[in-house]
Amino acid sequence: MKDTDEKHWPMLLSVVIVTYNVKLFLEQCLTSVQWAIWGIEAEVIVIDNNSEDGSEEYIRQRFPFVHYVFNAENRGFASANNQAFRMCTGKYILMLNPDTVLGENVLKDVVNFMEMHPEAGAAGVKMLDAHGQFLPESKRGFPTPWASFCKLFGLATLFPGLRLFAKYNLLYLSKNEVHEVDVLAGAFMFMRREALAKAGQLDESFFMYGEDIDLSYRLKKAGYVNYYLPYPILHYKGESSKQGTAAYIQNFYGAMLLFFNKYYPNSSSLIRRLIGMAIKIKTKQAERKLMHRKALPKRRKPRLFLLICLRSEIPLLKKICQNRFGDIERFDYAFNENVKEQIGEYTDIVFAFPSFDFNKLMEYMNVGVKGFTFHIYNSYSEQLISPSK
Repeated sequence: MKDTDEKHWPMLLSVVIVTYNVKLFLEQCLTSVQWAIWGIEAEVIVIDNNSEDGSEEYIRQRFPFVHYVFNAENRGFASANNQAFRMCTGKYILMLNPDTVLGENVLKDVVNFMEMHPEAGAAGVKMLDAHGQFLPESKRGFPTPWASFCKLFGLATLFPGLRLFAKYNLLYLSKNEVHEVDVLAGAFMFMRREALAKAGQLDESFFMYGEDIDLSYRLKKAGYVNYYLPYPILHYKGESSKQGTAAYIQNFYGAMLLFFNKYYPNSSSLIRRLIGMAIKIKTKQAERKLMHRKALPKRRKPRLFLLICLRSEIPLLKKICQNRFGDIERFDYAFNENVKEQIGEYTDIVFAFPSFDFNKLMEYMNVGVKGFTFHIYNSYSEQLISPSK
């Protein structure tokens, strides 16, 4: 990290993105970032961890304002972010995942909040998945031995409204209000530069998962407050989209174990044995669920598409959707009127950008209705981006 004296901050904001083999998601993320930093003195740094999908050639020409580093090996999330932090010149640093989409106002809103709250070391936001559902990792408590026990053994799920049992995902706190919280997600962690300098960079012993929990802990230990802000963004691949895999279970809970071994070394051996046993059980359960899903015959569900676009875009979007998804039961069209009231009637929503801006997308996604999937068509790149599941 460079000198943290404010007179040495040529930028207000440094946006850091670490990427690996997700060029189309990265393209969409950078498109949204480009619009979100409009009017802000900002720099964007992308660290590529040796992608093999042609990211370098594909992305570099589309976003010449970005500072790129293409690593010769996959250094892991923590190491690559630290690499970028050393390049940053902003008063604030945003650690951002490449599979996110930001509304045009969100960065300005977070900057304004941080400027008004000098005690804030970091801020996170309300992350929604591609089905419009709230991602609970947007605000969390520390994985103390008790919180970890409650999560692993299902007490947090059984009693989400009780503070005693739901200290990990903090589901008893409203997702639509500002809160002081323990842990923010590394998918969107907006940090005060001087706070990061005092807390120290990411712990590189966490190769995947857990490094954001560790950094959140050290930010609080350095005397700062972490805030959850109810500003919605889209995050395609949050915890909920991965939690069904055995690899996720092992990596995620392994990181949890690493955290409380680091900060709670005197916890009882009984708790440690129970946590280890629970991780093994959940891993086996995930493997069985995956095998069961693969064995089940695929059932065709009628797909009902709502296209949020200009009238002139309808023929092209219909053709793209039919080629991508096959037999579609029905297409309907919306031109920005009563869309929020219509969303619950459809299985798939296709949102055309820049015909409608990303702020409008966040408004539509934030309705809290279940059962649909958002897709985004970017007319600049002529790509339709859909979630992986």
